[in-house]
Amino acid sequence: MTGTRFALFDTALGRCALVWGPAGLRGAHLPAADDSATRFDLRRRFPDAEEDPAPPAWIEGAAVAIQRLLQGEPEPLDGIPLDWSGVGAFDRRVYEITRAIRPGRARTYGAVAAELGQPGAAREVGQSLGRNPWPIVVPCHRVVGAGGKLVGFSAPGGTATKRRMLAIENARTGDEPTLFDAAGM
Repeated sequence: MTGTRFALFDTALGRCALVWGPAGLRGAHLPAADDSATRFDLRRRFPDAEEDPAPPAWIEGAAVAIQRLLQGEPEPLDGIPLDWSGVGAFDRRVYEITRAIRPGRARTYGAVAAELGQPGAAREVGQSLGRNPWPIVVPCHRVVGAGGKLVGFSAPGGTATKRRMLAIENARTGDEPTLFDAAGM
């Protein structure tokens, strides 16, 4: 076997996949139309990856954490080690900020850009998140357009998938107060 492996696993959204190597998680994949489409996408991104029917314990643990998160349990995924090789400095900073967004929360592209110290770079943040090799683990679905607008999700299913993931997490995407924001609640 090569150093890069992958495994598929069931979630509330459908079959997801994780890709790993000696340095950590190399990629994550949201559900495609079926397993063959997922495998095709994975082999296009990771041509030397081999499917592993018995993934290591840390990958099994990551899969369980993702399953819980997609069942509505606010499971943190920040303990999953990532393989940062091939990720540029700007993207890494975007992913680190995005990874710190907790379940049930959302931030705008502009807010991430401002935290980077580049308040005019919202478009570049969106492009970076479009390259995110670890969707869910680096929760790019939690980054939304101004006013909570759901835009720019490149994973299978597009913004419908983003909307569903945010709904599972009961995330607020806009600035509108809710009934539970009243004083004293």
